[in-house]
Amino acid sequence: MGGKICLVTGATAGIGAVTAEELARRGAQVILVGRDRSKCETTATRIRERTDNSAVEFLVADLSAQAEVRRLAREFQERYPRLDVLVNNAGAMFGQRQETVDGIERTFALNHLAYFLLTNLLLDTLKASAPARIVVVSSEAHRMAKGLDFDDLQHQRWYKPFRVYCESKLANLLFTYELARRLRGTGVTANALHPGFVATNFMAGEGFAHWSLRRAARLFAISPEEGAKTSVYLAASPEVEGVSGAYFVKQKPVPSSPASRNEAAARRLWQISEELTGLGISQEVAR
Repeated sequence: MGGKICLVTGATAGIGAVTAEELARRGAQVILVGRDRSKCETTATRIRERTDNSAVEFLVADLSAQAEVRRLAREFQERYPRLDVLVNNAGAMFGQRQETVDGIERTFALNHLAYFLLTNLLLDTLKASAPARIVVVSSEAHRMAKGLDFDDLQHQRWYKPFRVYCESKLANLLFTYELARRLRGTGVTANALHPGFVATNFMAGEGFAHWSLRRAARLFAISPEEGAKTSVYLAASPEVEGVSGAYFVKQKPVPSSPASRNEAAARRLWQISEELTGLGISQEVAR
């Protein structure tokens, strides 16, 4: 990974921090993204010390806010000449329905729209750096979502935290597959993964859903180090050079749910996501 530049979101804790550290250990220049400057500084310092790699830096952004995502993309492009690997890792589950400053339900905004917007804003840089890779952290929880309700994507009629989270993970796969189709022939690949049931602070919060997940985590969860293995594999392994539009579990490609393979739903989600983020025609990746 020497000479490669990697951008990792949600990189101040859990599998994001481990992913960033492992990429740095392999010699990459790694840029962490987090919303808390102090945590970013602490994590970057720790990774530099553990890996003896001084090329570990950070950018601060709250990815649930679209203006912050746009600023992040702009700052990255101003500071760095290329982008070899983008790891879309940031995510959370919220116990109660919240809206962002953009008026969008927060789970959908952070877990899907942030991936969609940041990736699109950085696509020209990724293409210019080809071969390049986009890694999307999804989840086996996507199988519990039978499909997206396009009449209520933001769950204004009802809100059940875990179900909303599962639908956001389904959206990750629909996005990844559509992105891979649109990127054919560009030298940029896009793949998604399930990290395993990892005990991370994405489960922080109140309510029965969060209590249930924390209880299960004490019994069944794997470590962030174990959970980050597939992210690192997709970001760095020569075994997946040129592989695109696939879903990986334990570093192996596996079939995802039928709902995630619905191309019409993927196209519709893409169109709605463009509308919600205000992406202009010049920023589309459709050929």
